[in-house]
Amino acid sequence: MTTTVHRVFNFSAGPAVLPVSVLEEIQRDLLALPGVGMSILEISHRSKTFEAILAQTEADIRALANIPANYKVLFLQGGASTQFSMVPMNLLSAGGTADYIDSGSWAEKAHKEAKRVGNAKVVASTKGENYSRLPLQSELQLTPNADYVHMTSNNTIEGTEYKTLPHVGSVPLVSDTSSNMFSKPIDVGRHALIYAGAQKNLGPSGVTIVIIREDLLARSVEKKATLPTMMNYQVQAENTSLYNTPPTFAAYVVGLVMKWLIANGGLSAMAAANERKAAKLYGEIDRTGFYRGTANKPDRSLMNVTFRLRTEELENTFVKESTAAGFDGLKGHRAVGGMRASIYNAFPEAGVDALVSFMQEFERKNG
Repeated sequence: MTTTVHRVFNFSAGPAVLPVSVLEEIQRDLLALPGVGMSILEISHRSKTFEAILAQTEADIRALANIPANYKVLFLQGGASTQFSMVPMNLLSAGGTADYIDSGSWAEKAHKEAKRVGNAKVVASTKGENYSRLPLQSELQLTPNADYVHMTSNNTIEGTEYKTLPHVGSVPLVSDTSSNMFSKPIDVGRHALIYAGAQKNLGPSGVTIVIIREDLLARSVEKKATLPTMMNYQVQAENTSLYNTPPTFAAYVVGLVMKWLIANGGLSAMAAANERKAAKLYGEIDRTGFYRGTANKPDRSLMNVTFRLRTEELENTFVKESTAAGFDGLKGHRAVGGMRASIYNAFPEAGVDALVSFMQEFERKNG
């Protein structure tokens, strides 16, 4: 099937652009899955068809990320924001401490939710610098024998991204990877728990992927008497994410995106493409000084490119004219203003080239 409708270049931070081939497959099979006679929106989550879809999606996720056998892959609901609560509810012990690296707005939100559960400590923060950089390893004031250390691998709002993982010793490392999951290879073995809302690189909104090391499930078992059933990792794991009706359509689309990733060379190929796209955009931002990047250069995100112009009035004009030119989602987050171009895996390089050309012409007229 060939797409004939007009599509703008979607720079939204999420829900974000999906591969066109995936959208076409959804369109083709939405009325009835091949050999099933029903839509994915209609089939039972207890059916062999859906169980096979979920199992294949998990297998592809495991293959792409080289996930060790002693990790469970869960398909949950509620987005990363629910994980802000679910992580401490399951992993933070009575009288224990959880360490939080405060590197951005979403990291700050995660810490605030954890404080509702127990003792959650900020071990480093760059809030005083408007989160323009990541905390240095030397700045981490880690708690010996903490229950876990929480990090945010990519800060969607501020446009910063970890290139290497912080060293936390033997303490379990928990990472919110919502906005850069599967944009590059990931060392799952360095983590105890990884979570990601799907609506950036993995699929549509509605499903959250959690990868958890099996030994941590014992903490959920210990809290079974007090933990809400749906918030218990062990319950979700022993029921293969099917304790209740999961977000079936979203999980199905994640499966299609996983197949797309595999067909396009896997995570190493994605990393190379993402580095190339980001280099073009940052190169234009740095070319003359008309545009100003907001993130510390060594910490710049490959996923969310943030920049500003000399006045808010000029920024408003940029948004208006870029929208008219066929670009959507370039206005920065309301909390920080400016511009933000989110260029996730499925965002086409042609869109980056088109934006660079637009930026050059805008500078010519307004510089």
